[in-house]
Amino acid sequence: MKLWQKGTALNKEVETFTAGKDSVLDHELVPFDCLASKAHARMLGKIGILTETEVADLLSGLDIILELHAKGQFEIRPEDEDCHTAIENFLILTIGKVGEKIHTGRSRNDQVLTALRLYSKAKIAEIISEVKKLVEVIRTFGEKNSDVAIPGFTHTRKAMPSSVMMWASAFKDALSDDQDLLNCALKLVDQNPLGTGAGYGVPLALDRQMTTKELHFARLQTNPIYAQNSRGKFDGFVLSVLSQIMFDINKMASDLILFTMPGLEYFSLPDEFLTGSSIMPQKINPDVLELLRAGYHEVFAYEMQVRNTTVNLISSYHRDMQTTKEAVFRGFSSTLIAIRISELVFQKLSVNREKCQAAMTDELFATAKVYELVQKGVSFREAYRQISREFGEEK
Repeated sequence: MKLWQKGTALNKEVETFTAGKDSVLDHELVPFDCLASKAHARMLGKIGILTETEVADLLSGLDIILELHAKGQFEIRPEDEDCHTAIENFLILTIGKVGEKIHTGRSRNDQVLTALRLYSKAKIAEIISEVKKLVEVIRTFGEKNSDVAIPGFTHTRKAMPSSVMMWASAFKDALSDDQDLLNCALKLVDQNPLGTGAGYGVPLALDRQMTTKELHFARLQTNPIYAQNSRGKFDGFVLSVLSQIMFDINKMASDLILFTMPGLEYFSLPDEFLTGSSIMPQKINPDVLELLRAGYHEVFAYEMQVRNTTVNLISSYHRDMQTTKEAVFRGFSSTLIAIRISELVFQKLSVNREKCQAAMTDELFATAKVYELVQKGVSFREAYRQISREFGEEK
């Protein structure tokens, strides 16, 4: 039975259309919805809506759901529409009429918002941990090859001397900034919307401070209208932060595609990281790097989907928001995979020292020669002209 159903049967095609992919996607939210429901049940007990026995029965039923979910055995049927309905229906089926009380003081609007917040907090924490690992792997790679010089490029042409350490440190620093952004995202989503109802509060004296503490939120989101308005805002910001991580991975992958290219070969990937062609037997392709490069555009598209879907809606909840869940889930999963693959790349990446040394040709030191003259008292512009004549026509 649907939570909103009043006796009229819904058109089957409309039912399928409105449920969308939620019966599949919502498996991501089951543990977080159960966690929020347990806190909500305890709170209802505290304010006298539920008896101690009823609270205990609900907690027991929710624990059963968590066990089933962990085994991949908790079912969300298409006719349930979502995990919230499936959980309540399961409780009614297993522990009886008390299951009908779990929705007291809630709407699915604040229910899904709370589950998404808890999900996002967990995923951001996971990504912070993985980024730290990647930073450490990059640091180790740079230090291991700290004595190796490589050409620096501007306009995709040789420019000035660089080094493996300088190049690796650029991404270490970028990811350190990304950690700051992740902490900002975590602080933003760490607000409890449970108890804001459909978007205009609940006419019941809920103890929202209690659920805030129970669910380990840093603070309470007090305004019920803003709670709903913040869904697209917060999810869009989180995806924007994930896009920044993917932007840095994109840049790293683009560099490595160039630096591992035949003719340069400053770096090499092991054979088990490379693929081939179905028609050209000689081809050895850096597909892993190309897919890392492409990942930025994927996650950025999810960000745009969330922002564009939730803009121009009047305040509070709209069903349009249902379509943004998948973008959030995919944004997190794609970013986590990309970070972990990047760790593998740096762990296995090797530096071809002889190729790097051979690549350090004279023109890379032209600017240094200019400044040698400057230190002898020659004006910068005159020094620039002198050295430019050594390397060809003055530009």
